[in-house]
This record gives sequence, structure tokens and C-alpha cells, in this order.
Amino acid sequence: MSTLTAQNHVPGFPHPVHDAQRVFRAVLDALARPTAPQLVDAVLAPPQPLGATVGAVILTLCDEQTPVWLDAALRDAPEVGAWIAFHTGARIVQTAAEALFVIASSPESAPALAELTRGTDEEPHASATLIIDTRGSTASGTLTATGPGIREAAEWDGAGLPVGFLPQWQENRALYPRGVDVILADETTVRGLPRTTVLTGAHQQYPDRRRI
Repeated sequence: MSTLTAQNHVPGFPHPVHDAQRVFRAVLDALARPTAPQLVDAVLAPPQPLGATVGAVILTLCDEQTPVWLDAALRDAPEVGAWIAFHTGARIVQTAAEALFVIASSPESAPALAELTRGTDEEPHASATLIIDTRGSTASGTLTATGPGIREAAEWDGAGLPVGFLPQWQENRALYPRGVDVILADETTVRGLPRTTVLTGAHQQYPDRRRI
């Protein structure tokens, strides 16, 4: 059996229905409570360099109807795309603008929000979700989040957001009901940034600050 064929058959969830339900609940809670971390309790070992938490989200949310874009690091490991296609039926596309799920293996590799599909006023749900693997990311500056799902306001260190994200996010939110949603995934948790969330703050880069 070739290496690629073997990687296609790297197991997905040990208990597909139960595990997918738990991850789906975590993602829903993350988007319902923006910036608050939600535990993803899933045993998964996808092909590297795809992270386990990102892999769990992909297996839960993607299917044959959801085109997926992978950044260069993930595309350079063909077993990653093969594993996703085998377990979900999703089609791997060449450009981020074609995708409903955009997967970045690091904040630095995330495409600009303006490059992604934003849906339409008639079909705002036909927009992309950007999923960023934030493992190892450090704080990037204090942000204040307000909006639906947040009582008064929530302060957050912005860990895992790409450089220059804040003005992109403000432009994205101004398009509501259109716009991109963002999921940040680290080793064991996910955080959600739905398009309804307001972010304010300098969002400077402070690589030596400790994560909150």
C-alpha cells in the first residue's frame, strides 16, 4: 500500500457520531459565546501538519457539499487533503475564494478576509468560515469584544489572530449580514468570532506577552 493510500485510511473519530456531536456542540458554543474558549474533547491523530483540533472541526463541519481550501503547508502534505477527502467527501479547491471552509495551519498563513467569499444579502449563509490553527501563538494585544453572546464586554489577548487583523475584521463586520466567520483552534479548545462580534483595541504585536 502506498504512503498516500495508507494516509487516506488514517482513522477519523473513534466514535464518529458521538464525537462529531460533541465537537459540533463545542463549535456552536464558541460562536454563541465569542472569544470564550470551548473544550474540544476528541481523540484524533490526523496526518501532520494538520492539528488534531482543526482536524476534528473539519470532520464535523465539512462534507461533499463544502469545498475546502488548504494553505501551502497543508497542500505540501498531500496526505492531508487525501485524509479530508476520504473522511468527509469534501473537494479541495485551488483558491481561497472558492472555498466555504478555509484552513490555515498558522495565523501567518491565513488569507485576508477580503479574499474570501462573503455570501450575499439574500444568502448570507453562503459565506466562508476561516479556521486557523493557533497552536503556539502568543498574545498580540488587548482586544475588547462586544456584541451578541457577550455580556457587556469581554477582554481577550487576541492570541492566534493574524497581523493586521483588526481593520480587516471591522470591514468584514460592516458588511453584515454578509461576512466571514472565524474559528481559532489550539491544542484542545476552539474560540469563535462570528461576524456579529465587535472588536476594538490596538491589536499590536507583543510576542513576549503571556497569554491570558
